[in-house]
Amino acid sequence: MFGIVRPCSHRLGEGLKSQWMAHLCGLCLALRSDHGQFARIVTNYDGLLISVLTEAQADRTAGGQRRTAGPCPLRGMRTASVVHGEGARLAAAVSLVLASAKVHDHVADRDGLLARRPVALAARRVARSWGRAGARSGSAVGFDTAVLVDAVDRQIGLEALAGPGTPILEVTEPTETATAAAFAHTAVLAGRPGNAGPLAEAGRLFGRLAHLLDAVEDRQADAASGAWNPLTATGTSLTEARRLADDALHGIRLALREVDWGPGVSPEKHSTDGKLAHLLLAHELRRSVDRAFGTESCGHAPEGVFGRAPRSAFGHAPDGMFRHAPEGAFGPPQQGAPYDPQGPHAPQTPGSPRGGNPFGGEPPRPGKRGLWAGCAAAIGLCCTCKVCCADEYEGPWSRKKREGWCSDCGDCDCSCCEACQCCECCECCSCCDCGL
Repeated sequence: MFGIVRPCSHRLGEGLKSQWMAHLCGLCLALRSDHGQFARIVTNYDGLLISVLTEAQADRTAGGQRRTAGPCPLRGMRTASVVHGEGARLAAAVSLVLASAKVHDHVADRDGLLARRPVALAARRVARSWGRAGARSGSAVGFDTAVLVDAVDRQIGLEALAGPGTPILEVTEPTETATAAAFAHTAVLAGRPGNAGPLAEAGRLFGRLAHLLDAVEDRQADAASGAWNPLTATGTSLTEARRLADDALHGIRLALREVDWGPGVSPEKHSTDGKLAHLLLAHELRRSVDRAFGTESCGHAPEGVFGRAPRSAFGHAPDGMFRHAPEGAFGPPQQGAPYDPQGPHAPQTPGSPRGGNPFGGEPPRPGKRGLWAGCAAAIGLCCTCKVCCADEYEGPWSRKKREGWCSDCGDCDCSCCEACQCCECCECCSCCDCGL
């Protein structure tokens, strides 16, 4: 899974999370249906934006946009309502073509195993097959993927010519053109050609952001490996890159205001307005920028161990409240007291009258599993999907507690995850009146 828009499930809430998952699963299943199981590997977070934008513009009379998918291991063998139709197929076509370009780029940079000739040849063959498959899917929904292929070819030439002093926007232009075309075609599929202009502008700026953030995140790794990086090659500073990223964010917000979103809900009772699209492109994209540049998107971290301090009637926390974490329920423990952890009668002290009873100290840890027992446990975890769907599971060999893949919030500060719903603690309250 790759992409720059990776929302935290806590911020989305149950309603928007189910919609987002419907688009993600819809993209994955569209890839499987049209191109086989292996094609599902190109499922990505950014590609589903195409599906989100298409449905968000759809009219309520347009039925057949959702279907019930069968059990899937990645959903804990549960059924789910997923998106299907032209939006998901366009997202699949774009994902295949761009994944093909990404593989070619890694081969050209001789990254990792791709530095070996046999592996590189196999990767090129897979990339070419993905490119052809994307072209077929694109033509089926009226989208000419030649604009994407041309952008990839021009990108290679621009990178070869770029040097110190070259404007960074000249290097990002092919990516901007490709994403602009993909975003604009969602308006055609939704039957709202008037939206093509603002969505092309939003797509152009999104492509700029994707290129810039990828360069920022890979800057140190590229310097260590000697790989080409647009910021290093053109001499663009991180300050200038951040300025361009902030300008792009502002431009995307302005472009989204010009989009005519679909009304209400579809006949299948699924929301088709622009709420999810706006949240992903206006709010989550801001957090992606903050994550790439290592800045905080929310400055309201908890002030004490019990969370945010309560406010008085005048909007300020009462003096002295939660300024320091309490040392104990009734103050610090007295030295030499019967239950002082360092006292003579501590639970685990050899001379304790309680003799290290089972209620004192850390409970005994289970021993590690052997090779074959661990393999059997790993198979069980995968078959029951606890590895990805459980909030917590026991490591098959180490038996340590681990978080499920889908329960991880990444770099999100979940103490402030309700910000998207109440607009009380994040940057959205100062620049957006969406109410998310």
